[in-house]
Amino acid sequence: MKRITLPARPDWRDKARAVGFGFHVMYGEPYWLDDAAYTFTLDEIETQIEEPSQELHDMCMDMVGDIVGSEEALDRLAIPEDLRDVVQRSWQRRDRHLYGRFDLAYDGTGPAKLLEYNADTPTSVFETAYFQYNWLTDQMALGALPNDADQYNSLQESLVEAFEQFPKGPIFHFAVMTDNEEDRGTTVYLMDCAVQAGHRVELLDIGEIGIDAEGRYTDLQDRVIDRCFKLYPWEFMLREPFARELARSGDVFIEPAWKAVLSNKGLLPLLWQRHPNHPNLLASYFADDPAASALTDYVRKPLLSREGENVTIFRDGREFVSAPGDYGDEGFVVQAYAPLFESEGGFAVLGSWVVGDRACGLAVREDRSRITANLSRFVPHVIID
Repeated sequence: MKRITLPARPDWRDKARAVGFGFHVMYGEPYWLDDAAYTFTLDEIETQIEEPSQELHDMCMDMVGDIVGSEEALDRLAIPEDLRDVVQRSWQRRDRHLYGRFDLAYDGTGPAKLLEYNADTPTSVFETAYFQYNWLTDQMALGALPNDADQYNSLQESLVEAFEQFPKGPIFHFAVMTDNEEDRGTTVYLMDCAVQAGHRVELLDIGEIGIDAEGRYTDLQDRVIDRCFKLYPWEFMLREPFARELARSGDVFIEPAWKAVLSNKGLLPLLWQRHPNHPNLLASYFADDPAASALTDYVRKPLLSREGENVTIFRDGREFVSAPGDYGDEGFVVQAYAPLFESEGGFAVLGSWVVGDRACGLAVREDRSRITANLSRFVPHVIID
């Protein structure tokens, strides 16, 4: 694993705008980097990223039944009472899921370590599946990369194949907070994958989901919502006016409700308890577990934090760096500290994609901070042997 620089494509901004990638700049800062890349060998990809990601996913799936069947575990994960029956029924039905992203720490020298599983609302899918692949083909055509360069990236094909497995209905709805440009861009891209799989699609804002007299979900045209991808966390769903019908919603929503237990940081200590000393896991405990006191270099994370909010790194038992935010009331876990790959670009975290039940792609984000937050930058990757 190395970070390299190379000439940016002269027209990359025009190409980004042409395909709806308006969020290549966010919060006034560059989000996409066209003049840098992370290089890996094929062996690194296969043995240090793809194979461990597949094993981690299998381990996570093996945990779901035990978690949803245990009130103690649901308490530990702070799953709201109003959501528990929805989660349990969703798992009993084995509601079909679509995708997720593991965030991994890997410095190029040792086993990749699981930091968290973004199993409910992962973003950066468009950048991974589409834009970085176009970057690769363009840079090879320009001579900046060798003609036999490659990427670990079958994400788009995998998404189309996954959408083909969902039954065809009148309309496949896609719901998102439409005023969030990144979330909207992610959702529109997934809609395109669904269209390639033969679905008729419709975009709507989360706030536009209604309920008819029979308790069915509807859109603004009063059409029944039979199936809906939602880029919106399950814990937020309980805040919405339509929440009262969640218990009767069946398998309408994707990701399914059972994914709420995998996207929760409380999964980390449960995994460690079941697989102690696994090479791809970090020692993890609920913050009130006496065993947590044995850690001196560790990271404290809220159960439901996103974009690094309220995450604190401790070194030698003392606070080293922290990020502000609005999370923490739900409880914390602590996880042994694992260094990220560090270069002149900052600190890099690997996002390893899983679609359905198969590992299939890689995203690299880097941040100036050791805590990867909403100002992180997406850097394409390339396989060069």
